[in-house]
Formats: sequence, C-alpha cells, structure tokens
Amino acid sequence: MKDKKLLLFGNTEKQPILHEMCALLEGDSSQARKKAPICLHAFLSMAGQTGFYGNLWNVFLTHILVVSENSYTLSAECAGEAPKGTVRDFALHDLAYFHSWMTVDLQALSQKTDVPEFRLIADYHAESTAGREYNVQVRESICTLAVKLAACPDPEAMLRTLDEFYLRYGVGTIGLHKAFRLDTSGGTGRIVPVSRIAEVGFDDLVGYEDAKTVLKRNTEAFLIGAPANNCLLYGDAGTGKSSSIKALANTYYSRGLRIIEIYRHEFQYLNDIISQIKHRNYKFILYMDDLSFEEFETEYKYLKAVIEGGLEKKPENVLIYATSNRRHLIRESFNDKQKLSDDDVHRSDTVQEKLSLFDRFGVTIYYGAPTPLQYQEIVRTLAQREGITMPEEELLLLANQWELKHAGYSGRTARQLVDDIIGRNAVREG
Repeated sequence: MKDKKLLLFGNTEKQPILHEMCALLEGDSSQARKKAPICLHAFLSMAGQTGFYGNLWNVFLTHILVVSENSYTLSAECAGEAPKGTVRDFALHDLAYFHSWMTVDLQALSQKTDVPEFRLIADYHAESTAGREYNVQVRESICTLAVKLAACPDPEAMLRTLDEFYLRYGVGTIGLHKAFRLDTSGGTGRIVPVSRIAEVGFDDLVGYEDAKTVLKRNTEAFLIGAPANNCLLYGDAGTGKSSSIKALANTYYSRGLRIIEIYRHEFQYLNDIISQIKHRNYKFILYMDDLSFEEFETEYKYLKAVIEGGLEKKPENVLIYATSNRRHLIRESFNDKQKLSDDDVHRSDTVQEKLSLFDRFGVTIYYGAPTPLQYQEIVRTLAQREGITMPEEELLLLANQWELKHAGYSGRTARQLVDDIIGRNAVREG
C-alpha cells in the first residue's frame, strides 16, 4: 500500500490510521466497508482531542506532515531555511502521495463504503474548538494549512507551503507545544507535551516589578545567545513564582522558548532529557517547582552534576530555573553546625556540599509576601480586571476577612478571593 512507500513522513504515531485509510482507498468495496467505521472513529476522536475542524481527512494528513521529525524537517529547523539537496527530493517523493490523498472525493468514498456519514467529515463543524492538545494559535494554523495544502497544484507547491509553516511555527512535537513533562514509564525520561498550560502573562502578576524585570532580562539574554544564568525564584508561598514561569512560556514561545517540568524524583533522568534536546534549535528551560531537599535526600547530587561538574558540558540551549520557599535548598540541621564528630570527620565539608547547590544558581530572585497595603492593591487590581463593581470599602473588608481565614497576605490569597466573588455572583445571577 502507498503508506508503506513513504520514506520520510511514514514513521509517526498516526501511521496505523493512515494504513487503515490506505486499505480503505485501495481495497474493494467489501474491504472498504469494513475499514470505514474504524477510520471515521479515528477522525472523530482526533477532532474531539484537538478541536480540529474542516476536512478532517486533509487535516489528519496535515497533522502528520507538521509533527513528523525527520531528516528534512529537522534540517529546516536547524538551518532556519528550506533544506536543499537530495533530502528535498525525498520530501517531494513523499508529498506526491500526500497530494494524491488530499484529492480524494469523500462524497464518492461514502458511496463506495456505503457509509453516508463519510461525506460529513469533508466539512466538519466542531461544537467547540477548545481542543486539549494545542493552543488556539497552533490549532488554527494547522486547520488553515490543511486548506492551503489541499489547494496546491503539485508536490512542489505543497513543499513550499510546508517550508513556510516550519519556519514560522517549528517542527514536530517540540515545535508545536510550549511546555513538556516526563514520561518515565518505559524506564527512561521521555519528553511528552503538556496538553494545556494556563494562559498567564506577566501583567497578570500584580507587583513584583523588579523580580519580573530580572527574570525577563536573564531569559531574553538566553534567547539571543548571550551569557545567561540558571535562576532560583525563592520566597513566600503564593507570591507568583510558579506563575512567573508560566508567563515565560506564554511570552517567549514564539521566540523558541520551551519549558520542561521535572520533579525531584525524576532527576536521575536529567541526562536522558538533555540527550533529547541538546541538538534542537530551541531554547529549553528545565523547570523545577518547589525545589527543596531534606537532610537524608541525595537527589540534589544529580542536579549538581548536570549544572556543573560533569564530564559533559551542559548544552548552551539549556538553563535550569527552580522555585522554592527556601533560599538554601537543602535543610540544615544543628548537627551540621556542630564540631567534628566520630561519624563525620569533615563536618564542614558536608555543610559546604549542601550549600553549594544554591551557589549553582547565578541569578536568585526574591518573591516576598506583600504588605497589607500591597495585598489590598492586588485585590483591587484583580477585581477591576474581572469587572467586579462592588464598593471598594466592601471589597477590602472581604479581603481582610478572607486573609484571616486563609494563608495570609499573598497574590494567591487575593486571586482566591476574587474567584470566590465571581463564583458567588454567578450563582446568584444564575
């Protein structure tokens, strides 16, 4: 079948469904009728997962073309321009098949399969385009690209159209997503996309202007290839440290920044992660939230080795950003400060080893709890943005009452109050 003849774009996770469709297209009517429900179910599942719309068969084919990481697409990523030479001929070879598939008449296919519903996927209207896999901009671009590719007169025109997409949006899974986590189920650290990330911007973080300035300045230096440091964001709970990292992902995604979230128990996979990203033409922040260690925990040694001290130099496209409620990331005990003891002759060396992790972060940014007046200003600002119109005196009274019952003065406390007001108003009006 034709899908088996693909040289570059055939090795994708979508290959089984493509194989079923090829069997449907190339088989007789009896075989086509057997394959039709399988294929329809796959297309409808895709639409529900992604929010895709339009001609779902063409969108499916387009999705294969934009997520495939192969010799051609990776060359386009690294060179920053359309590849030339023999690899381009291989791409045109594959696109000849995609061009023929995109001209399939789904109305005629519905007659061949005796499944009238097949024609409905030629112009699929999603009840909601809020898919769980891609952000709105990327999802819209894929659906639009499908229309453009279907209108191309030949494979050459298709490849030129794809080249424009690769250069603008990136290549493969890493190019199309902002943030990632690890899948360690196979015994290695495999990077997988985070389906949805909160659409937080720096303007949503009220106050902390100096902290945001330092964080953005370091990140922008990293993006342009200038010297930049690993960052530690530390301070009181609920002050916006994690929100600042999300804001980085949303603000600098279009400039090639990607965030990979790593938990403490996954530090043993750091070398696996770096091997997957060190040759990609993106900038990666390895993000460690709420980083801290107890005395008996030794995972921090993996982190120290990656940051500085291992045989292999940390790639220039990788930085480490961590958030913590502690400035010194490893808990110290009074025993650390005692004089020499029988069980640890070099007690001062132990203390220095623990403190040295903090020293690996060249930029440290403090997020302190707001004062009562700053807390009130955060509440006023958030309420105004959300369209809450209650008198200021009543709002601030609620803010003080809320703070007393909850976690003290913080941006998180203010956000929770505003959400509670919005919820109560919705219930009252509903």
